[in-house]
Amino acid sequence: MLKLLINNNITNEVNRRKTFAIISHPDAGKTTLTEKLLLYGGAIRQAGTVKGRKAAKHAISDWMEIEKQRGISVTSSVLNFDYNGYRINILDTPGHQDFSEDTYRTLTAADSAVMLIDGAKGVEAQTKKLFHVCRMRKIPIFTFVNKLDRFCKNPLALMEEIEATLGIRSCAINWPIGTEGDFKGVYNRKLSQIELFESEDHGKKIVASNAGNIDDLKFKEILGEDLYNKLCEDITLLDIAGDEFDLDRVLEGELTPLFFGSAMTNFGIQPFLEEFLKIAPSPTAKNHSEGCIAPYDDEFSGFIFKIQANMDPSHRDRIAFARVCSGKYEKGMDVYHTRTNKSIRLSQSQQFLAQDRISVEEAYAGDIIGLFDPGIFNIGDTLCGNKNSYHFEGIPMFPAEHFALVINKDSSKRKQFLKGINQISEEGAIQVFKSPNAGVENYTIGVAGVLQFEVLEYRMKNEYKVDINIQKLPYSMARWIVSDKNVKDIPGYSGSTITVEDEYQRPVMLFRDQWILNKVIEKNSGVKFLDIAPPVN
Repeated sequence: MLKLLINNNITNEVNRRKTFAIISHPDAGKTTLTEKLLLYGGAIRQAGTVKGRKAAKHAISDWMEIEKQRGISVTSSVLNFDYNGYRINILDTPGHQDFSEDTYRTLTAADSAVMLIDGAKGVEAQTKKLFHVCRMRKIPIFTFVNKLDRFCKNPLALMEEIEATLGIRSCAINWPIGTEGDFKGVYNRKLSQIELFESEDHGKKIVASNAGNIDDLKFKEILGEDLYNKLCEDITLLDIAGDEFDLDRVLEGELTPLFFGSAMTNFGIQPFLEEFLKIAPSPTAKNHSEGCIAPYDDEFSGFIFKIQANMDPSHRDRIAFARVCSGKYEKGMDVYHTRTNKSIRLSQSQQFLAQDRISVEEAYAGDIIGLFDPGIFNIGDTLCGNKNSYHFEGIPMFPAEHFALVINKDSSKRKQFLKGINQISEEGAIQVFKSPNAGVENYTIGVAGVLQFEVLEYRMKNEYKVDINIQKLPYSMARWIVSDKNVKDIPGYSGSTITVEDEYQRPVMLFRDQWILNKVIEKNSGVKFLDIAPPVN
């Protein structure tokens, strides 16, 4: 049962928390948007750049050396700052070929998601995957259509594409004026005003917006008669035929508020941030094995959703990221570690802005804290304030899409090889499978994004001093097998399938493509082939 006694201070702190993930396809501008939110939040004075201008600063949220070299996000960053009385926790997920299972897991710690769409390209493949994970978790989704300063698709066509591709209706909060390379600004439907586009210093600094009423004749002159008339027609059409804003539908994940802007030039960032903070949910009750617990409950609880080794190369440390679900975390407090049935002291906790660390004295529901991990935490672990037997729902394992055989080149470094593979696997960057006849130092590795192979090779060499050989395999799908039959009696297709075991000894079949998967399913009635791993027995 939920406790009736609620601490007023905890309630106030929970209500001002906003914890969200940013999801997108590669190159939609996600890291740039994150930087600009930090800029407006006062966490940084000047935004870094993601591409070009070699002399410019690296993006603040990119901390790993390979990220700085490539100008991309390889790991999921956890960033926090205060703005207008709110405590904001941003989970910045990778979107490149650097996409990994860590990306999926990070979404389990979010209360909502900001879906970033490239205005010229529309809804793309990685966006679809992440959207469906958000849908599965029933979290609200807010959409920001980016790069309006460039040639973009017709906004009405974009709204239709979002509904047709993702199955969710949208409600435009603002509306672009000029999308064919003639971008002039947006019309704020809530305030019934035009906000003119301005850019200064390549978007490094905050710019003041120039806004006014649509009936002001100066805007007709500034926009030109054609754009002005087109705007009036679009607004009339939206008012008549478009979906009205409905907060209940938004919170149920049935309607996505739609914002237009340009992260690179800062245009539309502040209005988006302020409106988002008003309507995005604060932390809510969290289900567990014995019921649920409210965020305002005075008992501390949380779960581990991410593990990252070697964040500080000088210390070779290991950090477990915990999402606080209820109560108040206090530095040095004792908590109950459900999986091991042990009490542990959380004496070293931190929050992050890239590699910069701040010691955490207290935290509340919605906050993300980094805990020093000597090797006791696993992803999905539950932490409680008291010796309760409940545990939060486990974090699902999603199927990899790229596979390779990874071989240790130097048998004298077997210990370092195994340590590296195990630690990187625990972080969620790779999935490790074992073939029945494979050697001790040969593993089949699965990843969600192909760049993770390069990341694996780089990290093994630089962090664990091990050279590896990566041999790509011709498989693109993995399915967990659930059957009363012996796995050896479940036929596949020679050369097109292979049966392996995951780290929990659960049988997994790898398939060359969808056609082969369909054929194997036809041959094996009564056998289940699951795309999400079953619970560990």
